[in-house]
Amino acid sequence: MTAADLAPQELRTLVAVADAGAFSAAADRLGTTQSAVSHAVRGIERKLGAVLFERGRFGARPTPAGERAAAHARRVLRMLQALAADVRAADTGEISGPLRIAAFRSAALHLLPPALERLAARHPGIDVTVTVVRELGAGTAGEVAAGRADLGIATLSGPPPAGLVGGELLREPYFLVHPAGRPDPRALPLVDWAENCGSYTRAWWAAQDWIPAATVSAEDDGAVLSMVGSGLGMAIMPALSLTGAPDTVEITDLGPERPYRCVGYVSTQELAATATVRALIRTLRSLEPPTPERAKAQLRAV
Repeated sequence: MTAADLAPQELRTLVAVADAGAFSAAADRLGTTQSAVSHAVRGIERKLGAVLFERGRFGARPTPAGERAAAHARRVLRMLQALAADVRAADTGEISGPLRIAAFRSAALHLLPPALERLAARHPGIDVTVTVVRELGAGTAGEVAAGRADLGIATLSGPPPAGLVGGELLREPYFLVHPAGRPDPRALPLVDWAENCGSYTRAWWAAQDWIPAATVSAEDDGAVLSMVGSGLGMAIMPALSLTGAPDTVEITDLGPERPYRCVGYVSTQELAATATVRALIRTLRSLEPPTPERAKAQLRAV
């Protein structure tokens, strides 16, 4: 018996144990017994020729091989769902089925809502779930690679990670943001957050001798805006983060040499070809990208 002999129910068992972290909790999710789950996992390990879980009083912790196996299992199970949905779409012309999206905070707040509104109007049968993921470490691409998302809205600074495909959706400019009415905003302390200033802005950032080290480190861009609006400092932020900025802050253009952040999507090659993911990508690409003028107009409209 080999991996080719694995049945969908075995894949579901593998994923349930990896997600639940214990055989007993996985059994509850699957509506079976702990002994049945334990027996199934041993059978899966024999077929794959690797130990997938460390057993102990802590439960069942995936080994590196187990993490990889669970990621593949999630993706295979998702493709079985996509198979049924795409066959129905070919027969009826109606695109339907689940669509799992992972997005970083400002994309989830300001980019996805108009896209999902258009998507729902065109394809009401698509059932969307969105998970907000910090764009640090593996980020949204890691959710796709692990099989927990069909598409990730990601900040791109190069080719997608190995095994994934992707493309650019928009390039958003950065601005100087400071308390409204301050005569010399560049003299203020810097407020920043961990997800800001990736490799796409690092060279520009290093060349600016007026930017001090961050005095205040906030949890996210929303907290940064609140602190700047309260007069605690200035910040350098991308356009998406400034959507609906309060009138207590002022947005200043950084000039023609301003840095940009590339926002794109990542998916697997298989899922990128499915009807639901293609529909979302088309919708995202139909949106107007943020510009300095639009960000300022949004600010004046508040």
